[in-house]
Formats: sequence, structure tokens, C-alpha cells
Amino acid sequence: MSHLLEVQDLEVKFALRFGDITAIDGVSFTLDKGEKLGLVGESGAGKSVTGFSIINLLSKPGYISRGKIWFEKNEISSYSDAQMRKIRGDRISMIFQDPMMTLNPVFTIGFQMVETIQAHRKISKAGAQKIALEKLKKVHIPSPEQRLGQYPHELSGGMRQRIIIAISLLTDPAIIIADEPTTALDVTIQAEIMDLLQELCETDNMALILITHDLGVVSQVTEKIAVMYAGKIIEYGSTDQVVKHPVHPYTEGLIKSIPGTVIKPGEDLVQIPGMMPTLTNIPPGCAFNPRCYLKDDICMTKTPELKDAGNSVLAACHMK
Repeated sequence: MSHLLEVQDLEVKFALRFGDITAIDGVSFTLDKGEKLGLVGESGAGKSVTGFSIINLLSKPGYISRGKIWFEKNEISSYSDAQMRKIRGDRISMIFQDPMMTLNPVFTIGFQMVETIQAHRKISKAGAQKIALEKLKKVHIPSPEQRLGQYPHELSGGMRQRIIIAISLLTDPAIIIADEPTTALDVTIQAEIMDLLQELCETDNMALILITHDLGVVSQVTEKIAVMYAGKIIEYGSTDQVVKHPVHPYTEGLIKSIPGTVIKPGEDLVQIPGMMPTLTNIPPGCAFNPRCYLKDDICMTKTPELKDAGNSVLAACHMK
């Protein structure tokens, strides 16, 4: 069976004055219709760059230097900008981190929604407004007719994020890429937005790529997890297996840093020592070795490959 989306050995580089640096190094994963995948890791792991690469939103000096991206049996990584514009925002939609930066402050919500529909569909303004109203109702926006005439600054953060989700649904996409969709929201609104995304994926059979640093959120929403570190996937498998039985020391550290997981009440949360290396200073061997409690001599010199770690989980660790 062919997959809805297949990323094969993706490498992304940034061309700088002192030479090219690698931001994504050999990333591969698949996504089927209606499936939910979590891309997890700290800031700088390469999660957002991976998401942007799928829809060719890499701005210069970034470029795909190796690998292929297949969507609906077509190799879209070789598409021109004009070809990608027919897919981006239509068959694959993206929800960005900050809704205030995504919405144009000088246009009404209705104008922006109608413009989005008419960019991808031959439809009258009245027809587009009808679709916009339907999508606002679908994301449980109160008084949707009134919202169409309002400007972004007149809405709360949670309401703006629901508007962004409604916009992403306008063309009934096959995939939604959600890049840290709850970062700027408070905890209660975060939970509402994640419940909404999950509900929409299940009712419309849409696939979801959820990009986040929060393993706790991913564990409640997705079916598969790809844990990223320094531009590589270092653990990949079903959410249940990865969360309950982490293989890579980095994944283990992420899970132990979440309140209410394996840490008993009264015990201190585990903190992973050190920081994610910068792209210009990735250590030889395993990139995680300066922070790893299991490291051995081989970890300092040889880069581990993703291999079968049992229970349909792949992990890149010499010591496991």
C-alpha cells in the first residue's frame, strides 16, 4: 500500500558565507490517510525545518540538498514554485505558531478566508463566504457571522488560533502540519485547541503532523512519534511504545522531565544536562554524546544509525 506522504532520506542545508551547514540530516518517515504523527524535540532539533521542507516553504539560503518527498504518489520535492502553490494551502495546510503573525491585521477575518478559498477554487464571493461560515462553525467559534466582519486584534488568542485552524480547513486538505499550535496560549486553551485538532482529524479523516517540544501533548494526540535531535530522527515508532518504553537516552530524558510520568510524587523532575548543539558545532559521533549518561568510546567517533530496537521501534543508539 502506498502512503499518503513519504519523506525519504531528506537533507536540508543552509548556504552561508563560510560554507554550507546541514540542518536536516537523513530524515525519513511515512504518513497514511487519517494518521497523526508527532515530531518532537527541543528548539533547534530541526522539527519546523522538516515541516517547511514538505511544503517547500524554505527561504534562502535554505535548500533541499538530498532526498525525496512523495505526496499522493507524486514526487513533490522536484516541483516548481507554481506547482507547489497548487498543493500548499490546498491539499496540505499549515498552522503556524503565532496566530497574530499569521493573520493580516488590516483585513477582516471574512476577507482573509474568502481570499484563501478563491486562491484555490473557482467560486463566487458568496459561495466562498458560505464555506468560511461553515468552517468557523466547525471549529466551534461562537457568533461566527459576527466574526467574519471582525479584525484579528478584536479576538482573543484562543479565538485567533481557532480562526487559523478554520482557514487551514477551507480547502478540505489531506494533511495539516501544525507547528507548535499552542505555544502562545494558556494551558486551558491549549487543551481545547488540541482536542479540536484531534476531533477534526477523526471526523474528516485528515492526517496530522504535530510539531512540538511537548511530549506530554503528543502522547495524548498522535499515533506515531519521531523524536528529533540535531537534525536527525533518533527514535521513531508508535506513540504507546515510545512513551512507555523509550529506547534512546534522550527520549528517556524528555519523558522523565514531564510531571506525572515516571517520577513519583515528591521526587525532583529529571533535567537533561547541557544544551542542544548549534548546527555549526555538532560533535563527532553521536550528537547527543556530551549530554548522555550511557556514552562510551564508540559514541564519540561513530554516528549511530536508526535500527530496529524491538516492538516496531527504531532507535539510533550504540548502547541500546
